[in-house]
Amino acid sequence: MTRQSIEVEGLGHPGFPIPAASRVGNIVASGGIRGVDRETGVMPADAAGQVKLMFTNVMAVAQAASVSAERIVKMTFWVTSRECTPHINELWLAHFPDPASRPARHVMTYDLPGGMLAQCDFLAVAE
Repeated sequence: MTRQSIEVEGLGHPGFPIPAASRVGNIVASGGIRGVDRETGVMPADAAGQVKLMFTNVMAVAQAASVSAERIVKMTFWVTSRECTPHINELWLAHFPDPASRPARHVMTYDLPGGMLAQCDFLAVAE
């Protein structure tokens, strides 16, 4: 099987040759996805704004990899403080409303760079 780099405009890693995600066969693994506005490159200063854009960007990466939200099996979140958790929970329930069909999830406190308050990655199985 051939590995395929998945790129999404506005979600590059400036100065680093890292794709937004990688796909081998039906397995898709993303890199770190932050809450940045892909058109302007601006990251909101508040947790709610960053988390909202982070989820938007997760879905953009998944779509670029031909994966639906229902095929995401695990998400890991890194946050600078637990202040982000209510915002993650709100959007988690919006994106994964069925309690019998949600991805596994892990949230860890981490010292993120450059004003970033939250970042995540995901693992998915495409059809």
